[in-house]
Amino acid sequence: MDIEGSVALVTGANRGIGRHFATQLLERGASKVYATARHPDTMTVAGADVLRLDVTDPRSVAEAAAVAQDVSILINNAGVLTFTNLLTGDLAAIHREMDTHFFGTLSMVRAFAPVLAANGGGVILNMLSSLSWLAADGVNSYAAAKAAAWSLTNGIRLELASQRTTVTGLHVGSVDTDMNAGSGYDGPKSNPADVAAAGLDAIQLGSLEVVIDDGSREIKASLAADPVVTYADALRMI
Repeated sequence: MDIEGSVALVTGANRGIGRHFATQLLERGASKVYATARHPDTMTVAGADVLRLDVTDPRSVAEAAAVAQDVSILINNAGVLTFTNLLTGDLAAIHREMDTHFFGTLSMVRAFAPVLAANGGGVILNMLSSLSWLAADGVNSYAAAKAAAWSLTNGIRLELASQRTTVTGLHVGSVDTDMNAGSGYDGPKSNPADVAAAGLDAIQLGSLEVVIDDGSREIKASLAADPVVTYADALRMI
């Protein structure tokens, strides 16, 4: 898909990767970019059309779709990270992550699929994670939500193919953003600008999946391994 002259909508565009998506879309010649967030007063993307949007609120999603009837590129970037485990964590936090990453993404796709179809087809890019493929103690709720979003991405790709809409999944490990600031992780972190650039390159190339960093590629490769190998350290405690 040619980004120049396109109309795009980015969720969670007020910070982190989403802000870079919105900025770089404009730099690549998009004719209009709807930059959305739950709190639009926090938006700092010059030249964007700012919309209030809470992906967990069906009414808010419907209102955004009613306004943005010219969209040809939808980037589902909005996210939340609560550092919650599944057995002992706050159930409300678990719901929040699933409501954002799975049901919020699904709500956006259901609302905007007819818009893309009416505009001749388009592209949906879903922001995923290396934790779509790996459980990790301390963030198991997030991993479960991202795994569900990965499955959703693969499913809607098949359902939207007949309307000439490409669905791309973008996987990345830790990124140097505000959301990850409290993780305590001190390993390599991707630059959010680089992540956004790789996602937009994937849109232009028509790629169905893009894996940003070496760590994510190693985790994806581990899916073929026996879980005894993948989770060796954890299983030694049993």
